[in-house]
Amino acid sequence: MRIKMVFDLSYHGEKVSTIDPIVKGNAPDFTLHDLTGKKVTLSALTKPVLISVFPNINTRVCALQTKHFNVEASQHQEIDFLSISNNTPDEQKNWCAAEGVEMTILSDDGSFGKAYGLLMKEGPIAGRLARSIFVIKNGAIVYSEILSEVSQEPNYDAALK
Repeated sequence: MRIKMVFDLSYHGEKVSTIDPIVKGNAPDFTLHDLTGKKVTLSALTKPVLISVFPNINTRVCALQTKHFNVEASQHQEIDFLSISNNTPDEQKNWCAAEGVEMTILSDDGSFGKAYGLLMKEGPIAGRLARSIFVIKNGAIVYSEILSEVSQEPNYDAALK
């Protein structure tokens, strides 16, 4: 069983979109490509998975979020960390090369955003993914944070607990 909730999203205090993401229950499976072109399938991962979702790698808060989880990924070998945005693979590669980020970054082709209900459909950042965090164990979402204010950072400590 999957539980969804409706979220009004704002960007710097102005409403930009409404989404109805999955927040608990069975995690939708997905397959996306990493920066080397390798397929990464959620159901094939055997460790707990922390998924960091952000709208645009080339913005300040998204960069902070990705850098933070890159450091955590190097310190927590017992967790598979995935960062997902719908930037192009080339945008992601260029940013990672410039910033020294080595964690798994996946480019969403739209399938992840639709499956998880995270695709913003209206407003100035329409077509982007809503900032969120998911922790998945044994195929189930055991923690989720959907940020109603897109320009804020997630609660890193809560996600890692």
